[in-house]
Amino acid sequence: MINRVVLMGRLVSDPELKTTQNGTNVTTFRIAVDRNYVKAGEERQADFFDIVAWRYTADFVCKHFRKGSLIAIDGQLQSRTYQAKDGTNRYVVEVIADNASFTGERRDNSGYQAGGYAPAPAPAFAEQSPSFVSGPSSDFEEMPGDDDLPF
Repeated sequence: MINRVVLMGRLVSDPELKTTQNGTNVTTFRIAVDRNYVKAGEERQADFFDIVAWRYTADFVCKHFRKGSLIAIDGQLQSRTYQAKDGTNRYVVEVIADNASFTGERRDNSGYQAGGYAPAPAPAFAEQSPSFVSGPSSDFEEMPGDDDLPF
């Protein structure tokens, strides 16, 4: 059987880290995922999904993401029923997050993600390592014709 879900959307509110009685970290949050199509003359619609993250994934989400942050989630669907305080039975479908990832949005120094789709800044070590673009062309060798290649 296959039960995989991959979603990318924006957090509707700040995630809050909680701890179970056994000491396991957990967070629940909701993301809004835009639909791919827009009917003429209407606003873009979004679907809202409840996400549950456990242990390290919960820690990661609560540390690095805030309301409005764009997040990618890889996980599986899980359904359950429970009895509400008013005595009615409720049915819930949630995504249990196996992985949460950044999406490449630019981040400011406060740790909050800024809007837009700018690529993440290059790592500090990139300046120290040589680049093929900046290297001299004499470092490269002319490739022989297709007939001489061993594959």
